[in-house]
Order: sequence, then C-alpha cells, then structure tokens
Amino acid sequence: MADDEVKLAQSAVPGGDTIFGKILRKEIPAKFVYEDDQCVAFHDVNPQAPTHILVIPRKPIPQLSKAGDEDELLLGHLLTAARKVATQEGLDKSGFRLVINDGRDGAQSVYHLHIHVIGGRQMGWPPG
Repeated sequence: MADDEVKLAQSAVPGGDTIFGKILRKEIPAKFVYEDDQCVAFHDVNPQAPTHILVIPRKPIPQLSKAGDEDELLLGHLLTAARKVATQEGLDKSGFRLVINDGRDGAQSVYHLHIHVIGGRQMGWPPG
C-alpha cells in the first residue's frame, strides 16, 4: 500500500456524509457500470489494477463491522453484484480479487461500505 493511501486511511473518520453518498444522490458524477435497487458499481478514481470497480450499497452502512444481522441479505446481494460486475468486465476468465477494508487498520478511507472488484493483472500474496 502506498504511503499516501495509509495516510488517507489513518485520517478518515466514520460519520457524516461521504463521497459515496454524494455519488448516490448524483451530486458528484459517476458512470455506473452496474445498478439495481440495492446497490451501484462504478470505476474507482484511484485504480490499483487495470480493472478496479467499487460496489456500494444504497443503504449507508459505514463499515462491514457495523452491519447488523438485518443486513444479511443485502451483504449477500453485494457479493452477487460484485460477481456480476467481474463477469461483465471479463474478469471471470482469469480471476479477480474482492476486497472490503474495515476501519483504520483495515485501510478504510471512505466510511460507506464498499467492495473493491480488482483484476486484469496477477495479484500478489500476502496482500499488504
């Protein structure tokens, strides 16, 4: 992880409005590559691979660890949407990675739950 990404994650704080809320309200333009009644997906503005798409729920859950049991179906839906996006982008042929950052040490920089769909190159292990 780049130093500026670590700094961004260390300075991010939960609560309040986020850039993803503004995207959902169409206050900030984003071209959705997938959209349904529960979530949207769009290209990350700071891609870490040739393909890097974010899948976000319309419901503003700040982070995975703050999701409730009532969110079980939505969380499953987000994974299904991520799979659909990966297939749509052709990543299912050679593989892809899904990432959910949670909290400060998990490098979460936007406190609105999101899944990174990353592919188009060989991923390393361990991831970071």
